[in-house]
Amino acid sequence: MAKTSQPDRKKGRGDRQGGRRKEPSEYEDVTLAIDRVTRVVKGGRRMRFRAVVVLGNRKGKVGLGTGKAAEVQASIQKAQRDAKRHMIIVPMRESTIPHEVNIKHKSAKLRLMPASKGTGIIAGGPLRTILDLAGIKDILAKRFGTGNKLVNAQAAMLALTSLRGSRTAIATETI
Repeated sequence: MAKTSQPDRKKGRGDRQGGRRKEPSEYEDVTLAIDRVTRVVKGGRRMRFRAVVVLGNRKGKVGLGTGKAAEVQASIQKAQRDAKRHMIIVPMRESTIPHEVNIKHKSAKLRLMPASKGTGIIAGGPLRTILDLAGIKDILAKRFGTGNKLVNAQAAMLALTSLRGSRTAIATETI
């Protein structure tokens, strides 16, 4: 008499997370920075965490968000929701941007230039991550001024928004 094999039915959560299944999202996210920020109050110092997250689908949609919370994971989740709300649609000509852009935001200066096919992403820091998640494959970029990741990421989003034909995306999906 052969035993019939039954799948393991363990009690507990298994592949469910708190009773709901997490469906795969069309967006990828990258955490650019997690900083510990303090606020001085009468009783001493209050510490929180600030997360900067980039969300994109590599097909022309990208968003940048920041979130603050007492715990790292909560700040990342807030930043993801914020990035989802602030998505933009980036216009592309084949695999690059349609025209050159020079932008100054706070102390950051950026220059984005279209590149020929096969060049790749010639950029550094947060700018490279944002361009990659936006789906831009060939571009030349140079950053002048500050090395601050948040300010450079904001300047990159401003530069992509200033491209002719760019628009904000309406967020309908929940993360």
